[in-house]
Amino acid sequence: MARGDLTDAQWTVLGPLLPKGKKPGRPPTWARRQLVDGIRFRVRSQAPGMS
Repeated sequence: MARGDLTDAQWTVLGPLLPKGKKPGRPPTWARRQLVDGIRFRVRSQAPGMS
């Protein structure tokens, strides 16, 4: 876990609130937790491409 990532306690609260996928098929490339942490990083760091 990186410095700015969600803690396990935070994820146990947030995880169940996210929608579940309904389509069968190939498993996702990224875990939901990784996606949320990536979005939070981009917003926090104001990375290019956010305007």
